[in-house]
Amino acid sequence: MAYKAPVRDLTFILNEVLEIDRYSNQPGFADVSSELVGQILEEGAKFAEEVIAPLNRVGDQEGCKWVDGKVTGPTGWKEAYKAMVEAGWPALSALPEHGGQGMPSVVAMAFGQFTAAASAAFSMYPGLTAGAYWGLNANGSPEQKAMYLPKMATGEWGGTMNLTEPQCGTDLGLIRTKAVPNGDGSYSITGQKIWISSGEHDFTDNIIHLVLARIEGAPAGIKGISLFVVPKVFVNEDGSLGERNAGAGCAGLEHKMGIHGNATCVMAYENAKGWLVGTENKGMAAMFVMMNEARLGTGLQGLSIGSAAYQAAVEFARERLQGRSLTGPKNPDGPADSIMVHPDVRRMLLEAKAFVEGGQAFTLWTALQADLQHSNDEAEAQKAHDYMGLITPVLKAYLTDKGFHVASLAMQVHGGSGYTEHFPASQYLRDARITMIYEGANGIQALDLVGRKLPANGGRAIMTWFAEIDAFTAEHGGDETVKPFIDGLADAKKKLQEATMWLMQNGMQNPDNAGAASTDYLHIFGLTALAYMWSQMAIAAQKQIDAGSTDPFYANKIATGRYFVERILPDAGAHLAKLKTGADVLMAMPAEAF
Repeated sequence: MAYKAPVRDLTFILNEVLEIDRYSNQPGFADVSSELVGQILEEGAKFAEEVIAPLNRVGDQEGCKWVDGKVTGPTGWKEAYKAMVEAGWPALSALPEHGGQGMPSVVAMAFGQFTAAASAAFSMYPGLTAGAYWGLNANGSPEQKAMYLPKMATGEWGGTMNLTEPQCGTDLGLIRTKAVPNGDGSYSITGQKIWISSGEHDFTDNIIHLVLARIEGAPAGIKGISLFVVPKVFVNEDGSLGERNAGAGCAGLEHKMGIHGNATCVMAYENAKGWLVGTENKGMAAMFVMMNEARLGTGLQGLSIGSAAYQAAVEFARERLQGRSLTGPKNPDGPADSIMVHPDVRRMLLEAKAFVEGGQAFTLWTALQADLQHSNDEAEAQKAHDYMGLITPVLKAYLTDKGFHVASLAMQVHGGSGYTEHFPASQYLRDARITMIYEGANGIQALDLVGRKLPANGGRAIMTWFAEIDAFTAEHGGDETVKPFIDGLADAKKKLQEATMWLMQNGMQNPDNAGAASTDYLHIFGLTALAYMWSQMAIAAQKQIDAGSTDPFYANKIATGRYFVERILPDAGAHLAKLKTGADVLMAMPAEAF
């Protein structure tokens, strides 16, 4: 199966739904037009389809190799990475002062959907570098920025984030990696980090590690963690590369269920030289810039793997002949009909299609909010900033849950063939599974949503979200052509509001109630968000139909959206019912009874 980037879908969202030409007066959008975005996506699609996608299976089968601390990637990956750097793709959204092209996040996220779908493991190399780039840009000193960011912006150097250790995952207050001042402004970093994506490879001349560690004598827990920049190779004052940072190295590779093409490393630091980034004991705040960037990227990755799996399932369903249609043969001259005629196969494909296309819009809508945080309008900037805090855990968790679900549906469509390695369904399912776990497991995202994001600023973000949906449904409620979408959105929003009130009334008196409700609450939120996206897409598509367009793209978009509204959106009611049962049924059983 040859991956095909969904250029038409994304240009429809960008140009006809989000109408990005309206934002030409916003910072970062001055040189952006729908025509330019179309050209970027066309070229990006070619690169993803022709250069990256053919390497996906190679990466899965070969994986990476570790020999005496050196890691080599799968056949052809180093060359493909070099081609990507030479074409300027990693620099798409990096800042112009570092040699970047300064494109808005919404454009970069569109291209990112192509690369992550073409090969999730490959896309992680530039993805991790981008997270480290933005983290260092937000927190580094002018000297650190000048030294590292230009080469990271272009992708000539890689970047990582080093958080997890063998004894701690999410609870980073337990980290043991220590930093000892050397007396010259540098520190000696000692400790072990695990699960470090892109931690060592042969694609770049240097890798810039951002490492969480505790300075000797610092307070215990989260309040005593600092962030350090630890380069693989030291950089001279003139920008040239110097000696190897002898104390920083890869002690081995993790053996994983999927994403075999990415080098997931055990990093060993033995008196490695590093420099403090930002302020002592404020490392977690600094790292959160990278973590939030990574959470959005992970949501995109989960969705994108699902989109590729869906494409493979459609291709298989069209070609696979098995059984006859319940209403009579549709391929009378052949031995059987294609499995496309069977209602349950269509259920699986439509469910996948509805999640993928709704998720694509949700991803780009959120990326636009990231851009609008820099708006000239203070109120608009504040709203966008509030939304980014509120929406990030929803996007990460909901889209990775559903991306995996789509990959599972795709395997089911393939039948027994999907369970073999002769077809791509197995790799998509294996690759998608990690997205629900890393960058904060989805249960942690749900706790973050109900415990931190909802009550922040007196609930300002969620109240703004409710008001926006109310205004939208009021504006379009009288349009009979899109009434099912508007009614569905209004009902989902009502259930989300009811769930929010339940949490306010029951979560504070018993925190376990909030924890027990968190995942169902996040899923109601995700369903409401996708209902909002599908309403906007239906309106944009109907506008073209009303104007006389006979392009089947628009009618098919509305038909897919109707499936979402009629067959998926009702799940919000089930999640609400489960949420209201509280914590009793979860917490009553003694631990030893499990």
